[in-house]
Formats: sequence, C-alpha cells, structure tokens
Amino acid sequence: MTDLTTASADDRSLRILSTGDLAGIDISLADVVETVEGAYRTLHAGQSDNPRKLTVKPADGHSVAYAMLGRDGSRDVVAIKTSYKHGLDKGRDEQHYYTSLTVYDDVTGLPLAMMDCSRIGSLRTPAVSALLARECAAPGARSALVIGTGTQARLALPFLLTTLPDLDRLMLSGTHPEGIAAVREQVRSYFPDREVEVVTDLRAAAGDADVIVATAGGHTPAAVEADWLKPGALSVLVGHGLAPSTLHRADRVIATSEAQMNVTGTDMADADGKLPAVDAEFPSVLAGVTAGRGSATERIFAYNSGLVVTDIALGHRFAQLALAQGLGTEVALWR
Repeated sequence: MTDLTTASADDRSLRILSTGDLAGIDISLADVVETVEGAYRTLHAGQSDNPRKLTVKPADGHSVAYAMLGRDGSRDVVAIKTSYKHGLDKGRDEQHYYTSLTVYDDVTGLPLAMMDCSRIGSLRTPAVSALLARECAAPGARSALVIGTGTQARLALPFLLTTLPDLDRLMLSGTHPEGIAAVREQVRSYFPDREVEVVTDLRAAAGDADVIVATAGGHTPAAVEADWLKPGALSVLVGHGLAPSTLHRADRVIATSEAQMNVTGTDMADADGKLPAVDAEFPSVLAGVTAGRGSATERIFAYNSGLVVTDIALGHRFAQLALAQGLGTEVALWR
C-alpha cells in the first residue's frame, strides 16, 4: 500500500511536481538501482502490469509520441506516462521533448501526483543498463565504452561503476564538446578518483571494451559492427551506435521486453525486415530464473527499452521524497 494517501487534498485536486521541484531532490545511484530492480522483480512475480506501449509517428518521421499505462502491485499505484518528441529531422538544439507521469493511489482511488518525467527517465535508463551489465557482463569485466554524450550518456558510467565497481577503464566516444564535458563532470561528481578517456578510434575502443552502452542520437555516424567485438563482450543498445550485426550475430539476445523491442527496434531489422528471437527477457534474468549469460566468451546483445513499471516505481520514490520536503503545487484540476 502506498504511503502517499494524503498527497492530494481530495479527488478533485492534483499535486504537480515540476522540473524544478524534482531537480533539487537528492537521491543516490544505489537507491535508484534498488528501486528499478525491485520493479522488475515485482513484474516477474506477476504482481504488476506492463502493457505494450502505444506509438504514433507521422510518415515523414519528424515526431514520435508514446503512451504507457501500468500498475505497480507492490506499491498499489496505477500510472500513465506520456512522451512526445518533435524535430527528429532537425539538430538536437531544435528538438522539443515533453514527458510526464501521472500517478494514482489504487487503494484510495485518489490522484497522487503528476510530474515531469525527464529526470526519472534520465536516471531509470542508465540504471537498467547498469543492471544488465551486472547480470550479463563477462566475469572480471574491467573496461566500458559509452557511445554518445546526450542525456542518456551523462550518467551511464556512474551507474556502471555502481553495479560494476571493478571497472578501471572508462571510455567515451562522442563529438559534442559540451556533452563530453558533461559526462566527465558527472563521473567526477560521483567518483572523483575516476577518469574518462575520450576515444577517437571507435573500432579499436569497441574491440577493447567488455561492456558497450550505445546511447547516441539517431543522426550519429557511429555504428559498431559485430566483428569489432571481443569474445565475451556485452553490447547494450539504448539509442543508437550499434550496427544491426551486433544483434543478428550475437550468441545471446536479452531484452527488457521482447514486445517493445519488436515495436521500437525496427531500425535493427535485417534485410527482410525481421528481428531475431530473444533468448531471455530481463525480468526473468534478474529473478534468477534464466541465466544472463551461458559462458565467458558469449557475445551478448541487450536491448534496453523503458518499461513503465520502472518509471512508476521511481516516480513514486520521487513523490515520497518531494512530499516529505513539502514540494509541489496543488491544482484544482477537476473543479
């Protein structure tokens, strides 16, 4: 049962948590990882519901919108997430992105909060990549390569270091000076003794990496091929930066959700427009029902697509912290 039953004054009010409200909340990387992992375990146990996302996209591809509905059985909350991105045919500075999460208490029937979901997504996604690395990286993994310097890249290395603290070589492939500086700053803020190595030879870096996390945007020229990878390498696809061969020639394929991969991973399809079958979904790996990898030399491809149950769990955690600090604004939305 949720402990946020007094979040809204009545059934006609809704507490709004803005970008600024959430920005000031201090939450540890370990707290985020634990919250996200718990959401996967609850889903695997059959206590939560995570239907496939709905997607709309115009023929020219200039925008994309998603709607995701889910229920968290361990918290007794229902939530709806929306995501809209415009300007996919333009540069990063000309794009518009809006995402929100609205959470309802499924015990009292009252609304809990509506919040900007951008920070939640920027934490949830690299936390999932880090969990994938913890479960699927080869034993003794020491080197990681992050491709891209955007939002999803900024915390990729700090989260990897949270679940794989023995990593001692941190590589970054990117072309935007501001993004490179931001990635370095995030690593420095969480792990002051660690340095980030910016690489220019992507093929050589990919060949050295035990773990690769590809977070680049759709216009990136980066495309790591399967034959660049060392035996035992784990490749995690979040955005772009991996060629389809890394999927089709992988020894093992893991997906957070095979259904979502079949919807949002079509750019990785082969010449016939097909994607290979998934060997395991990640909730079953986390639950210990399915092995993350079968041998130390398997090349594993992991597809990290967001599951709304992880957004719900982390959004609920943020709502707890925000309300404890008196943050947010009550809006009489239904009056």
